[in-house]
Amino acid sequence: MFSNPGARKSVDSLPPLSPMSKNEFAFHRQGSVASTRRDSTASSIHSIGGHLDTSSSWSQSVHETGQNAISTLLQPPIVRTGLLPHTAAPASSAHKPPTARDIPPVTLTNVPHVDSSDFTPYLSQVGALYEQLRRVKESDDDGSEHIFRRSKADEVLDDSHLRPGSRPSSSRKTSAASVRSISPSPIGSPSARPLRRRRSSSGFSRKANQGPPPLSTIPNVYFDDDFHLENPRTFDIVSERSEVVRQAPNATDDKNAANGNAPAPRKSLATNAILQEKLSWYMDTIEMHLISSISTASTTFFTALGSLRELHAEAADSVEKIKTLRKELEVLDHEIANNGLEIVQKQRRRENLKQLNDAVRQLKEIVESVATSEALVDSGDLDPALDSMDSLEKLIAGRQTPHFGQNIGTPAPQLRDLRDAVALQGVNSDISTLRFRVGKAYESKLINVLLGDLRHHVDTVSTQDVLLRWSDSAMRSRNRQSKDPSAFPAYLTNTEDLRSQLMPILYGLHRAKHITIAIATYREIVLREVRNLIKRPLPTSADDDNESVMSSSTLSSKRLTQQEKSSILARNLRALDEQDAEALFVKMYTGVTETLRRLGTQVKVLFDVASSMGEAPAHSAGPISPNPLKSPPLNSANRDIQEDIHLTMDMANLLGQAVDISHEKIVKVLRVRSDQSSHLPLVWFLRYFTLNLYFANECEAFSGRSGTSLKNMVNSQIKDFIQSHGDAEKQKLAQGMESDQWSAKDFSDNATVLLNRILESSTKDSDAWLQGSKIWLPFSEGESKTETNGRPRSESNGVTKDKPRTAVIDSETFLLPNSAILCLEGMSHFLHLITGIPSMASEVSTSLIAYLQLFNSRCTQLILGAGATRSAGLKNITTRHLALASQALAFVAALIPHAREFARRHAGSGPGVNGAAVAALMGEFDKVRRLYQEHRNSIYDKLVEIMSGRAAAHAKSVRALDWVIERKTEDGAPAVNLYVETLVKETITLHRVLTKHLPEGTIRLIMAPVFASYKSQLGEALREAVPEDETAVKRMEADIEYLKARLGKIDGFDDFGDHLLGIANAKKSEQAAAAAMDGSNDAKDVSVQDSGSSEEAKEETATAGSK
Repeated sequence: MFSNPGARKSVDSLPPLSPMSKNEFAFHRQGSVASTRRDSTASSIHSIGGHLDTSSSWSQSVHETGQNAISTLLQPPIVRTGLLPHTAAPASSAHKPPTARDIPPVTLTNVPHVDSSDFTPYLSQVGALYEQLRRVKESDDDGSEHIFRRSKADEVLDDSHLRPGSRPSSSRKTSAASVRSISPSPIGSPSARPLRRRRSSSGFSRKANQGPPPLSTIPNVYFDDDFHLENPRTFDIVSERSEVVRQAPNATDDKNAANGNAPAPRKSLATNAILQEKLSWYMDTIEMHLISSISTASTTFFTALGSLRELHAEAADSVEKIKTLRKELEVLDHEIANNGLEIVQKQRRRENLKQLNDAVRQLKEIVESVATSEALVDSGDLDPALDSMDSLEKLIAGRQTPHFGQNIGTPAPQLRDLRDAVALQGVNSDISTLRFRVGKAYESKLINVLLGDLRHHVDTVSTQDVLLRWSDSAMRSRNRQSKDPSAFPAYLTNTEDLRSQLMPILYGLHRAKHITIAIATYREIVLREVRNLIKRPLPTSADDDNESVMSSSTLSSKRLTQQEKSSILARNLRALDEQDAEALFVKMYTGVTETLRRLGTQVKVLFDVASSMGEAPAHSAGPISPNPLKSPPLNSANRDIQEDIHLTMDMANLLGQAVDISHEKIVKVLRVRSDQSSHLPLVWFLRYFTLNLYFANECEAFSGRSGTSLKNMVNSQIKDFIQSHGDAEKQKLAQGMESDQWSAKDFSDNATVLLNRILESSTKDSDAWLQGSKIWLPFSEGESKTETNGRPRSESNGVTKDKPRTAVIDSETFLLPNSAILCLEGMSHFLHLITGIPSMASEVSTSLIAYLQLFNSRCTQLILGAGATRSAGLKNITTRHLALASQALAFVAALIPHAREFARRHAGSGPGVNGAAVAALMGEFDKVRRLYQEHRNSIYDKLVEIMSGRAAAHAKSVRALDWVIERKTEDGAPAVNLYVETLVKETITLHRVLTKHLPEGTIRLIMAPVFASYKSQLGEALREAVPEDETAVKRMEADIEYLKARLGKIDGFDDFGDHLLGIANAKKSEQAAAAAMDGSNDAKDVSVQDSGSSEEAKEETATAGSK
């Protein structure tokens, strides 16, 4: 409801029994008006703007009570205005006011006694501040000399003048707090008595000197911008909710009164004298503040008014002086300026006539010089023509020439700048045409010299030196040192002759102002030459079929279309063999790179020549060359020439465009031969890859272009080659293994070399594998066949008389079949490929792993699966085949760690290495090795299984053997049983085969389970045997002794013989015990038999008697 939060609230909003602060009392503490307001508290109890002073002295404490106070309920207030009190219950109300009996008694709490000494620390802190405040108050009261004084709250309002609403609420709170802090203390306190004595002695005269009442006593509603008294709400606030016309009570009011909701009575506006007094007092307060403000600002106002009058007087004097000065200037202008001006005009006219005469002579000379220059250009005299045109331009520009105006006795004519003359516009066009003709002539000379130098360099440069230089650059980029020293680059030589030829040409172009055009033309010719360097070495696009019998007339009448030419060219490109294709690419690549390298040298020579040119060099036929190690100082002329050459040539852009054009053309050629390149032999493909890699690096070195299109094409061909190479190696291995007889083959010297390369590959790359990167060395077809052929020796099923040589890895020997040697050569090819293309190590390693897995799976199918009986025509799979297969697996498994380390060394180096992928690749190698080990264990188990089967068959024979029948030899000598003789023979054969093909440790691993099987099965069979007599037991012991004598020296035999002898001895003991028991049993049988016969006789007698 109130716009200002700092406005005073009514008494109803105050808590009960809260004393009013000092700033809430007005300054009306004297006179009859103040006493009247103190007597009428009922009418102002709901005031909105503020509360007036209701006490006559500071010692009295006024407590305003609310409507719900207990004292009000017990005893209504005294009514002086004739109105009903707030709490008077109407007659119609059924409720009675409460009495003293209705209020419950209150239990008093004992207040603890506090010693005054406890307040000593607090008083010591506050005492100094209180004393300072008291002194300030006394000084304010005694030293006042103004009629009105503004309180601290009014000082805050200086900016807002009569607007107390703009005062911060905090200021008011501070003021109230400060006044409250010095309000009288309760009676009896020692600090209140001096203050009361001070106030009582001061009198009312001192209170009158305190200044006008503050504006804060006026309600804020009067200061609102939108204050309108016709607004009902505003009027209600101003009138303090007084009634204009009293309304008669009605039934609704009676009902509300009966319910206890009777509204507070409202005073009548006509009889509210206190309200009228308040409004009058508000106006007096505003008037007093206006008078104070006007009196404060009057001195400044009159001072400014006096200064303004003085300024007006000074301005009037200045105007009078200006009028006088103008009159004097008019007199001087008439007497001096007009006469002198006439003389100057006549002198100017004479000078103009002289200049007109000189200009006519100048025009005549210009016309004659144009004709002379044109004649010189037509005759081919370029330098004199340029001299004439230079003189002509100086003449047109108004500068003196050596041949004009040099007649004796005549004054030198005054030349004018006629470059903007309309009559000479045609002359300027003629001079430009003549200069352009001269520039074109010099341009032709420049192009012939530079283009001839490019072609001569490309034709004479050594291809081997260029390729060797490329190789050195590649080695340096890999932080390696090349073993073959490279020669000095040829594109940096023979610059002196080129410089001497370019010096007069470049100077002529400069004089003809044709350098920019000539350089731009040469730039386009260089791009065209790059295109021709790609097209020139290509095979012809004409159909040169010698078998065609078409007549010459038919050939001449038939013209090939562009599509037919392209088809013939593509066919001829695909028909090139490896060597011709490499020669073609070498010629194209070296031609492009050497052309652009030489172009860079030419530009440097052009800059050198331009720096040697001064303002006016000599026109000698052979200019003296300056010191090539030190360029002459630059001046404005040669600096401009160098800038023109640099900006027009734009070497970075030119080299980039040339490289892009060459790559675009080369990619088309590579795409045509993509299938042929992907199926090249290994060494030829590595040379092909190296050549493209060096070419891309060289282009990127001098142009900054990475050659993405060329690299993408070569990378796709590399991936195709890796796939086709892996498939070819797998097919070759599969075919070789299917035709293998699985017999021991001689490990040749070539195979030993390959083995040593693989064993060394874990730490370094073989020099033989690096030969494919030496593209500057010629490569013969015979070497290619030897290196790329997977099977250099012929396969034969016959057995050689010489003992086959074995492979050795870490002092372990391996007697290998042909399949293992084929796998060795295949692994060598894969590692060779990784050496040539290190960036594809992961892909090639993956193909190598698949190759090793194929060898393992095919070996399983052919040996354990008996597939060799069908593919190679073997009758059956013997222990020899199993042993050789085990040796082959052990040999390849021993090579896998070296290949793994080789692959890790190449795949784990270089930019952008994926550590997770390399770790996964190494895991694949380890997995393949475990597969090989499991395969070997399967072969060992197969051998043990075969011998266990033989032992089972012999055990069956033992169970069916008749130990009584003695077996004899052909000469009649006693012999062991057939089962033990056969078992010994088979075991010795197995041991001999294993000893020949396997190491001792492996032999023990196989023979120990074999003898364990013998021990189990033969021992069980012998336990089940029942020899009839001692002779049979001796025959059993003879068999065991024979077995022990023949097989006892084999590693793994252990206690096999002793175990069988123990069984035989047990049989002998059993037989002895059985014989003793048989003797006693025979005696018992005789006695029983005799008694039985007598009983039978008795029975027969009894039977006969009965009959």
